[in-house]
Amino acid sequence: MVEVSMNVEPDSFETRPDGDSSLLGLALLAPVVGAASGLVGAIFRLSLDRADDLRNALIAWAHGWNFLGFIALTVACAAATATSAWMVRLYAPKASGSGIPHVEAVLRGELPQAPFRLIPVKFLGGLLAIGSGLALGREGPSVQMSASIAHLVGKIFNRNWADCRVLLAAGAGAGLATAFNAPIAGAIFVLEELVRRFEPRIAIAALGASATAISVSRVFLGDASDFHVGTLAYAGAETRPLYFVLGAVAGIMAIVYNRTLLATIAAAERFNYQPPELRAALVGATVGILAWFAPDMVGGGDPITQQTLAGVGTLTTISLIFLLRFGLASVSYAAGTPGGLFAPMLVLGAQIGLMFGTLCQMVFPDLNIQPVGFAVVGMAAFFTGVVRAPLTGIVLVAEMTANVTMLLPMLGACFVAMLVPILLGNPPIYDSLSEDARQQENERPPQTIPDGTAATGSESR
Repeated sequence: MVEVSMNVEPDSFETRPDGDSSLLGLALLAPVVGAASGLVGAIFRLSLDRADDLRNALIAWAHGWNFLGFIALTVACAAATATSAWMVRLYAPKASGSGIPHVEAVLRGELPQAPFRLIPVKFLGGLLAIGSGLALGREGPSVQMSASIAHLVGKIFNRNWADCRVLLAAGAGAGLATAFNAPIAGAIFVLEELVRRFEPRIAIAALGASATAISVSRVFLGDASDFHVGTLAYAGAETRPLYFVLGAVAGIMAIVYNRTLLATIAAAERFNYQPPELRAALVGATVGILAWFAPDMVGGGDPITQQTLAGVGTLTTISLIFLLRFGLASVSYAAGTPGGLFAPMLVLGAQIGLMFGTLCQMVFPDLNIQPVGFAVVGMAAFFTGVVRAPLTGIVLVAEMTANVTMLLPMLGACFVAMLVPILLGNPPIYDSLSEDARQQENERPPQTIPDGTAATGSESR
């Protein structure tokens, strides 16, 4: 593990007297970081696709063996998630969970950067967890792996810690860009969520890394947007107030989601499973049982989001799927395996929007209401309510759906979706996860990992 001093001055991101040469060096290294992040992120996405295919094939095979097949599927999912948790505990405790709170803590100087073995652990652990059917997102592993890659590039080229931090932030943005094929959102995510201020050096590095990451990843993944949305008309003046109401609904649901997620994690911690892999195995077995009865409901959830954006399903079925995915997302994250929150949030946001739009269409039949338009807006609004990063949410959804006609309604909905949780005193989810991780770290004794160093398993949640 590379030792890095965390005694960094508060203005360490700012330009020093040698700022011009430092800036040029960052501008040259940012594409290197982006290319490596784009390659790893693309391979990770393709591997997840293959894992989904393998899981579906296993489910189909299991149904041919009736009860024995049911047992085999349940055991396989439990074994995969337990293996993922075992890898995290033994080799890289900071790889647990999303990883974004850990990246933020490193950028704030609160935690050291994780050792570079995190990269293979996050890759393989995320592949096992998400591939086995847990409702987790690919963006968490992509962001944390890319941040580690960026830090490694900085150390290889002998950059000081201030420059390494800039590259680390840029790499994280490149990871998000690759995960969702959204380069602009990746750069905005760095400034809005990770460092929470605009600074030219970070902006330049983030733009260069995200642009290069997408250029590389699209060689393998293609350049089509993640979701296809039919033609949507611009929202008329008579329907625009409804989007403000949708924002309020999304903000309230975001509070419920945040509290449910934290309560689920706390409940899992109270059981104090020994070894911790037992908790992951129980969650994996539960997901395996669900996969037997409803194989389309497990996994990251992109197919569900696409169906929602196509307007498929009745109000009753959408509501039932929403409740199922809501609970599954919280339980999956509590397993302690690698995996993010963004993709499951986008599923829930689209469903909230579609349900709301369908109800409005029933209540106001004379208005020209397109429920799918509300689904698109709901994705950005719910994301904003949970994360409190409205610009990232708006641009992310616009890039993922290749739709700009709903930008104005998104602004109104995200305005209210962010206002409501703040007024009600609900903190952003990553702030809560970081605080919870610090408390757990203070309460637990250190664990010994194979290289003899000490680490705690909760600090990366």
